[in-house]
Amino acid sequence: MSIKAFAAKLFAKHIHNKTQKWAQNPIETQQKVFKDLIQKAKETQFGKDHHFDTINSYEDYQKNVSIRDYEQLRPYVDDVVKGKENILWPGKPIYFAKTSGTTSGAKYIPLTKESMPFHIEAARNAILSYIHETGKANFVDGKMIFLQGSPILEEKNGVKLGRLSGIVAHYVPAYLQKNRMPSWETNCIEDWETKVDAIVEETIQEDMAVISGIPSWVQMYFEKLKEKANKPIGEIFKNFNLFIYGGVNYEPYRAKFENLIGRKVDAIELFPASEGFFAYQDSQKEKGMLLLLNSGIFYEFIKAEEFFTENPKRYTIGEVELGTNYVLILSTNAGLWAYNIGDTIQFTSLKPYRVIVSGRIKHYISAFGEHVIGKEVEAALQEAMEGTNVRVNEFTVAPQINPENGLPYHEWFIEFENEPLNLEEFALKIDNAMRKQNVYYDDLIAGSVLRTLVVTKVVTNGFQDYMKSIGKLGGQNKLPRLSNDRKIVQFFENK
Repeated sequence: MSIKAFAAKLFAKHIHNKTQKWAQNPIETQQKVFKDLIQKAKETQFGKDHHFDTINSYEDYQKNVSIRDYEQLRPYVDDVVKGKENILWPGKPIYFAKTSGTTSGAKYIPLTKESMPFHIEAARNAILSYIHETGKANFVDGKMIFLQGSPILEEKNGVKLGRLSGIVAHYVPAYLQKNRMPSWETNCIEDWETKVDAIVEETIQEDMAVISGIPSWVQMYFEKLKEKANKPIGEIFKNFNLFIYGGVNYEPYRAKFENLIGRKVDAIELFPASEGFFAYQDSQKEKGMLLLLNSGIFYEFIKAEEFFTENPKRYTIGEVELGTNYVLILSTNAGLWAYNIGDTIQFTSLKPYRVIVSGRIKHYISAFGEHVIGKEVEAALQEAMEGTNVRVNEFTVAPQINPENGLPYHEWFIEFENEPLNLEEFALKIDNAMRKQNVYYDDLIAGSVLRTLVVTKVVTNGFQDYMKSIGKLGGQNKLPRLSNDRKIVQFFENK
């Protein structure tokens, strides 16, 4: 064992012990975060407008600060972007993470000197948790690749801005710089396809031990590697044994990845966003990711089924239940207050608090009152694929409300790597699995309001072509698993 690997084990144990202290005292930890946030933001414009000086309890906070999304917070954010100080958080942010919103155009999410370290520490601690639990640390001596956005930053009124993954690239610790790939020059390439081709050239002769990125874009990298070398990824990189991912559920990709790699590898799931780093997988044995309660974020939760009612109840960490679908609400040390990021989560454990990402509150199908969410369609597809050679590259689901003949239905647009022998039989398998996942969907099928779902094949690379057509190929961009309309799937109908 190398000195670096030995040191990593010692550090992993130290971080594990620190983590246990706050994880075993979740309510007290969140109360401390809450008080600290209110105290520090009292003199900001937002704090004055919402009477932070009178807030002495969470109940006070609920009365003074309503739930809001980016558009509702935008007047404050616009002032921050103009260069004004002490608006949402003391002083000015050190970065803006620029994201593309569906209704807001470009969104500028502030990152402050208080919030930025937690983004870096959380990613580091996820790897250290893995080392502590498994005892595996030799990978720290191998090469590591992080498929991410360009680290080239712009500047707006004295504040640097860029994609979150590009900003994070500036914080890679010195002890990893020699191991890290791709090169800075390659990482700066903006066009995703050109970038992936350059990464293939740089890495194909290297000893890659850790590979990280959103599964759909890592898949593209693997496919190009395999095509060039004409052998599985596991033979190209004999010491590749750890895949780190975030952004989407890995399960729909797992069979395809194992086929591309030629063997199974360990995986660590992360839950990062521009608004904060919320959770990471702290155990290879337990389901879900450890919710980070000590990272400058105060969490609230609203039941998804109640979210669109007039005055939904807001829950704190001590009030949540297992298996319930919650909309995640944040108040952060970057100046986001009772902020709805749009993600929905479910708790898989309450000791400690672990979560899975179940979908997006805006990404669902409820054209007929069924309220199908992302987690349900992913689980149904996974069940239908079990025990078969079927492999799926990508998929999305949309309602067909006005078919030319017969009852309406859910239409699944699937790009197959290996197609089922009988497409209708496979569609029925998915449908049966969906009926088990969602009782409302089951009632609609049983009551002949809907017919069983229909699978429509998408040509190879069809989803990549779609993402390219809307300017969202690569980086942190993700395809919605499902929609309540047919805007996405119109692209495939018009082909």
